[in-house]
Amino acid sequence: MVNLSGWRGLAGIFKNEAPKSPWGSGGGSGGNGGGSGNGGGSGPRNPWSFPPGGKRPRPGASSLDELLKRARGGGGGGPGIPGLPSGTRLWSLVIGALLLVWVLFTSIHPIGPRERGIVTTLGSYSTTLTPGVRFTLPAPLQLVDVIDVANIRTENFPTGGENLMLTGDQNIVDLAYSVRWDISSAVDYKFQIAKPEDTVRATAESAMRAIVATTSLNEAIGQGRSRIEGQVQASIQQILDQYHSGIRIQGVAIQKAAAPQAVDEDFKQVTAAQQEAQANKNNANAYAQQVLAAAQGEAAEFDKIYEQYKAAPEVTRRRLYYETMEQILSRTNKTIVEAPGVTPYLPLPAMRGGGGTPAAEAPAQPRAQTGAPR
Repeated sequence: MVNLSGWRGLAGIFKNEAPKSPWGSGGGSGGNGGGSGNGGGSGPRNPWSFPPGGKRPRPGASSLDELLKRARGGGGGGPGIPGLPSGTRLWSLVIGALLLVWVLFTSIHPIGPRERGIVTTLGSYSTTLTPGVRFTLPAPLQLVDVIDVANIRTENFPTGGENLMLTGDQNIVDLAYSVRWDISSAVDYKFQIAKPEDTVRATAESAMRAIVATTSLNEAIGQGRSRIEGQVQASIQQILDQYHSGIRIQGVAIQKAAAPQAVDEDFKQVTAAQQEAQANKNNANAYAQQVLAAAQGEAAEFDKIYEQYKAAPEVTRRRLYYETMEQILSRTNKTIVEAPGVTPYLPLPAMRGGGGTPAAEAPAQPRAQTGAPR
């Protein structure tokens, strides 16, 4: 059996009746408890009994425990902290406030002018939210994925090193280019393709290689760039439309088109020679145009003279003779002597520029003049 004598002794401490004094029963006028309040009596006062007058001890640590118990709604249903509900009602209010905040944050959706909101109800597509403040059911009943459809995204090729491609004339060209794209349909962009960026990159590289394979090296590094850019953009857009990707290609730009680094120096020399040949060809064409224009002018003038010749043959013949002689004699030195039977001294070497006695030092000559024939 359990020994309860010790528990009975401890229980007596918390009772109002005075226990037996550990120093003996002790008599005196103070009654039970061994000693009066003024210290009279035959023995010392019991330290475990209540003080005289029935006064309770001041609250200590046990009072703090009691306050916490009352705040938790314990203590036999006593009141809690003043001004606050207690117990189950307090927890209900806290949970209700959290639910209200959750509903507000998951049901109200501000959509920007450049954005679209894709709404899914229990994982299935429901609708698309347009710009403005929109309302949906709280999560997890309805979820909203906001997508920026106006942002222009850019994919650069290559990410590093060379990007070698085979041309149509069996040469190799190093191409660096970029592809700009945005979102045309937010629904297709969200649900039709898993990795949009990777899809755009793979499609762009495939289309570029296909177009370059039909282009010569000179076109790829020269004047054919704009044509290649247009064809590649159209090819990429066609492939993405077949996937229903919801992606729109804004443009393709070739930043670099050159021969591989190993043959770049030799290729520059070939290019310089081709440019020089083209310049010579252009100069020859320009000279041919000038000669042709001069010949056409002479032919037109001959036609006019022929019309005049048919009208007056003798006059036209004489005029042509005079004009021809004038052109010939105007380029030669002439000396005309009018005095008959006189042989003057003519400094022919000086007149021809070959030296000899100048004309100013020659003896006096008969009257002579230089001029056109009469």
